Amino acid sequence: MDPDEIETSNPDKIYYPDAGLTKGDVVQHYRTVATAMVAHLRGRPLTVRRFPNGIAGKNWYQKEASPGLPSWIRVEAIPQRTTGDVRHVLCDDAATLVYLANQGALEYHIWSSTVADLEHPDMVLIDIDPPDGVTVAELRDIARLVRQVYEAAGLTAYLQATGGRGFHVVAPLEPSQTYDEVRELAKTAAEVLARLDPDRLTTAVRKNQRGDRVYLDVQRNGYTSTFVAPYSLRARPSAGVATPLGWHELGKAEPAGWTPKRMKDRLARKEDPWARMAEDAASPAKAMELLKRL
Repeated sequence: MDPDEIETSNPDKIYYPDAGLTKGDVVQHYRTVATAMVAHLRGRPLTVRRFPNGIAGKNWYQKEASPGLPSWIRVEAIPQRTTGDVRHVLCDDAATLVYLANQGALEYHIWSSTVADLEHPDMVLIDIDPPDGVTVAELRDIARLVRQVYEAAGLTAYLQATGGRGFHVVAPLEPSQTYDEVRELAKTAAEVLARLDPDRLTTAVRKNQRGDRVYLDVQRNGYTSTFVAPYSLRARPSAGVATPLGWHELGKAEPAGWTPKRMKDRLARKEDPWARMAEDAASPAKAMELLKRL
C-alpha cells in the first residue's frame, strides 16, 4: 500500500492546542519520519495511545487490533502471561504507520523483542525518570553515568530523548536470554548506579520512597511491557518527539526539545543515530557477569 494514497480525515482538527498542530500536521509528521521510524517498529508488537480528538480529549492505550483493519496491515496473535492471546498490530511499513496516525494514534510503544523470538529481548533499557525540580544538566550527567556503567558491562549505550521528562539509555543485546533475565540485568545495572550516586539516584518503585531523587525505571524490560518508539510524538502540550541522539549531542539536548518541525529538518540532514544499533548487540550473560564485579 502506498502511504501517499491514504487520505487524512478532518485534517484541520486541532490536536495540540498550545503548539498549534492539527491532525493533518500529526499525520504529516509520521509521513516524514516513516523511513527512520518503521525500522524500529518492524516485527515488534505494537501498542498505540489514541487521541481521536487531540491531546485534550479522551484517550486510551490500545493493544488489541481494531476490527475491520485493512487486509494489508499485519496482525499477529501474541500470547500473554496470564490471559489469552492479544492480536497486536505490527507496523512493518510506512502505510501502516500513516493509517494508524489517521485513526488518532499519537504515541507508539513497542516491545523489546520481535515476534520472531518473543521470549528473548534484543535490547535492555533504563528510563531516567526525574521528579519535578531536577535540572536538565543533572539529567545529562545521569545519562552519562548510565553510559559508563553500561560500558563497564561490555554494553554499547544508545541515547534517546523521550519527548517527555527524561532520557532513555538503551543497549542492544543478543536475543539469548529471557525477559526475566534481561530485567534482572537492568535491575542490577540500576542498583550499581544507585550505589554510585545514592543522593541523586534511586531504584525505589514507590514514589513516597524516592524523595527528590531521580528514579531509574527498569520496569519496561518485562514481557508485554513497552517503551516509547523512536520518532513517536508524545501527548504533551509542547508536542515533543522521542528522538534518538548521538552522545555528542547530549550537551545541548533537552528531553522534549524536538518538535515535528525540528525533526523534519533533522532527518533531512542527519542519519538516524540508532540505524545500526543491532551491529553492537552484546551478550546479556557476559554483561551480568561484569556488572556483578562492579
